[in-house]
This record gives sequence, C-alpha cells and structure tokens, in this order.
Amino acid sequence: MRSPLVKRRWGMRMISLRHRRTGPLAALSAALAAALAVGSCAGSRKSQESARLTVSAAVSLKESLEEIAGIYQRRQRQQPQVSIIYNFAGSGTLQRQIEQGAPVDVFASASPPEMDALQAKGLVMVETRRNIAANEVVLIVPQDSRAVASFGDLTASRVRRIALGEPASVPAGKYAQQTLSSLNLWDQIQPKLVFAQDVRQVLEFVATGNADAGMVYRTDAQITDRVKVVAAAPDPSHSPIVYPAAVLRASHHPDQAKQFVEFLAGPEAQAALARHGFVRVADSVSKLETGNSTIVKIQPFSRQREFRFSNFDFRPL
Repeated sequence: MRSPLVKRRWGMRMISLRHRRTGPLAALSAALAAALAVGSCAGSRKSQESARLTVSAAVSLKESLEEIAGIYQRRQRQQPQVSIIYNFAGSGTLQRQIEQGAPVDVFASASPPEMDALQAKGLVMVETRRNIAANEVVLIVPQDSRAVASFGDLTASRVRRIALGEPASVPAGKYAQQTLSSLNLWDQIQPKLVFAQDVRQVLEFVATGNADAGMVYRTDAQITDRVKVVAAAPDPSHSPIVYPAAVLRASHHPDQAKQFVEFLAGPEAQAALARHGFVRVADSVSKLETGNSTIVKIQPFSRQREFRFSNFDFRPL
C-alpha cells in the first residue's frame, strides 16, 4: 500500500511528497532539523558573546570611565566581547531618562540620592549596587585671576558671577549649596549665581572667564590648566561625595552588566579612578557604628578622610 500524499512547504512553494517513516527523505529532514538547531544555538551564542552595554554615568566620571572601558575590553581578548557605550550627563538628568524608560544597563551616579530614587521605584538590582569612588568639592577661578583666594572673597563686589551646577539636578551643585549654606554665604551671594546643567559646564564658564569663580569636583579642576583651585570645601560642610553604580532591572544584558559593575569596584578600575584624582572607596578599611550612621575611614594616598553615611545609604563593597 502506498503512503498517503501530503503537502509540505519548501521555501516559498508547496510541494507534494509521500511520507515515509524511514529512507532518504527522513534522513534529509533530520539533517535539516539538526542544521537549524545548530544555527539557532550559534545565533544564541553570538548574542551572548557580543553584548553592547549602555552605561549612563555622571559626566565627572568621563575621562576615568573612558580609560576603564579600554582596560576592560583589553582583558576580554580571550573572552566573550562586550562593548561599552557611554551616556554622560548630570546625574539628575540621567535619573529622569531612566525613569522615562531609556534603555540603560548600568547607572553610575555622582551622589546616592539619584540611585536611591531609582531603587525606591524598583528600577535597580539592589544586590549589584557598589560605591565605586569618592570626590571633593573645590572653589576654582580662572588661571590668571587674583580676585578670589577663599570662600569669603565671594561676597566682594569685584566678584560678579559665580557658577554652580543646578542644585536640583546636579550633585556638584547640591554639594556647593550645602557648603555655601554651612559657611553662611548662600543668601549673600544669591544675585551673583549662574546655574549650569552639569559640572563640566561650570568648569567651562570659569575657564572662559564667563564666571569669576565656580565650584566643581577636584577631579574636574584637574583636566584643564585654564583654572586653578583656591579652596576646598570643608568635609563637614556637605554630604559625603560618593559615586554609586548598579545594574538596572531593565538591562538586556544583566550578566555582563553585573560583571562590569564588579570590575568598576575591583583593583584595576580603582587604580584608574585614583589616577584621575578620585578617592579609593574600594580601599575603605574600617566602619564604626554610631547610632543610625556609619563612619567610613578612607585612606587616599597619604591623607585620611572620614565620611558619614546613613545606614540606608551605605553599600559595602
């Protein structure tokens, strides 16, 4: 008895064939199925091996993270390749972009509140959060200026414009406001203030002489010889300047993103951050419990500083 005639799709055409349980056709079908399965697996492996990570990071991290990306990719020569795509801006701006659904794998903020806000909305993989760096706020002036030698000089009539980051969206601006308020200068200099969209714009205002003074991170002041540092904000005058990084729940490559965040907290990346002037948070060596807060002693090179964190904000490395 002959096998029933059946129709099968072959490419874009329907062809007629007689179904047999065994024989050359069955072997061909099995071979094709195996080939498709292998192709599917290869495609899956390729997807895993060529991940593109989008990292939204505070602009003050720009030079150090660009160096770190090169180090990270050189280490992968014998491993699956991961390409890093950076999006640098003010931390508050990046926070809003993420809240609005921007496709981001890793977020690195210049202060904890932006990360805390995303964490409260369930947008962050909490277990991946790490403090990767610390910094200082300094007062800068144009390189050839003699008008300002200390914070107290900001009230002088010869100082007309003072550049700061917008405190509501730029962590450096928030730290500057805290410092100036602590020094009882904030209300006195209000008419002179010019607000910028990020800390690098503050740097540019001062470097070009469009502002007589400004407040930026020490690491920003180091990237140009057109400005000079005249004073550093006293540590007790502002919140600890700590940079948290974490993987976002919406990441398309969570495994690779976790590995990158761990690398940021590791010795090679920490050494790169230190070369750019950041304090080595990864080397924090002691914690002293005092009520609802924790004092973290950090030894950056030859000087020791103490930062106070609430227990909610502190994330051990």
